[in-house]
Amino acid sequence: MSKSFDEPDEVVTQPLVSVQVVVLGEVYVSRQVHQPGWSWSEHVQPVAGTATCQHHHQGVALSGQVEIQMDGGARRIVHAGEAFDIPPGHLSRVVGDEPYVTIEFAGVRGWAKPPESGERVVATLLMTDIVGSTDLAVRLGDAAWKEVLAGHGDRVRRQLDRYRGLDVTTTGDGFLALFDGAARAVHCAAAIREHAQHDGLQIRAGIHSGEVERQAGNVRGIAVHAVSRIAALAQPGEVLVSAPAVGLLEGSDLELEDAGEYELKGLPGRRRVYRLAQGSAEDRQ
Repeated sequence: MSKSFDEPDEVVTQPLVSVQVVVLGEVYVSRQVHQPGWSWSEHVQPVAGTATCQHHHQGVALSGQVEIQMDGGARRIVHAGEAFDIPPGHLSRVVGDEPYVTIEFAGVRGWAKPPESGERVVATLLMTDIVGSTDLAVRLGDAAWKEVLAGHGDRVRRQLDRYRGLDVTTTGDGFLALFDGAARAVHCAAAIREHAQHDGLQIRAGIHSGEVERQAGNVRGIAVHAVSRIAALAQPGEVLVSAPAVGLLEGSDLELEDAGEYELKGLPGRRRVYRLAQGSAEDRQ
């Protein structure tokens, strides 16, 4: 399959930037041209409605250069001929008098578009956290733990990109992500679990499908509380899936086991949850 950027599937035009997007199966690839004088704060922030860019960008710079500033204050200039991986929580601006031209294959969907404020949609939520993170931090020390946590975060975001998940927020050592497909959320959780095990970590994860309100890069609603409670039920290494999410997995050939019914704090009634069997998703990666 091949497509030309001269005949894109989607075009995004903002002051001093133009983006042509082609869709290859489930992969979005863009050609972006940022003109001299462009900055995220001035030209995109009013549209995005967030303090910094919340997209995870991966790609190659073809010409020009851009300065990246992370939330923590770290700065880096990306030059022509360099590949880049820029996590969420950054500002960027073109440096010099030459247009900054890139090909990007992550962080493309939804970039430089208005937030879907107040829109209620049915989505699948994934929440993860590292088991025993406090004990690990004490045992490793601050510097080593910070490095472990950064590496885990990078690998989680790669899987979110792979399975089309939106990184909504981080919860210290965990993530809340939104998916438009329940099977992708489960496969993503399995992949995160597998990579964490290779790093000597254990995670717990909860998955729930329901209606949420999307607002300025965040999500709200009872479904968010439900997925948090389900994740808290999970044992080390477990991925627990709510009954509503399981109902959307028909035909996915994922292997799930009944994990029983539970009362979720603050939510009415008892909720049945299911356990993803070890290997049922990882073996199909």
